[in-house]
Amino acid sequence: MVVTRHGSGVLPSGYALARGDGGVSAFGAFGHCGSLAGVGLTARILGMAADPDGSGYWLVAADGGVFAFDAPFEGSLGGQRLNGPIVGMAADPDGSGYWLVAADGGVFAFDAPFAGSLGGQPLNAPIVAIAADPDGAGYWLVAADGGVFAFDAPYHGSTGTQAFARPATAAGAR
Repeated sequence: MVVTRHGSGVLPSGYALARGDGGVSAFGAFGHCGSLAGVGLTARILGMAADPDGSGYWLVAADGGVFAFDAPFEGSLGGQRLNGPIVGMAADPDGSGYWLVAADGGVFAFDAPFAGSLGGQPLNAPIVAIAADPDGAGYWLVAADGGVFAFDAPYHGSTGTQAFARPATAAGAR
């Protein structure tokens, strides 16, 4: 289950839930823009991001396919060979674009500033999430071991050297 929300005092608040099969349920003033329920997808939906202007959202599948619902479609990796599955998505807070991140740390920017990537770098654990820096054009990548990698975003620390019973699975910023 993937959850996205918006509402900052200017935009109405609400949230939407996306399932792996692409079904979407929306609650509050977020509205319901669409769903992929019943559509034969080639890969599981695993990421969702709200359009910063509050109009809609994007869904992303493990194969990099992006589906836009009342949000601008800026591109997709569907059908392209990837070194690792896509594991996360974040909306560019300064515009209408988004970033996708793969398990190997590769970052793909679509109408969003590219600030760097870990693709091709040895990692202690796979990347599991990406979060946009709300104050700028950067982002953070999070690894399953709790390692945090900052790209044009402030670094505040990480838990990459600590042992946990379960891996990290998500990231958020405010």
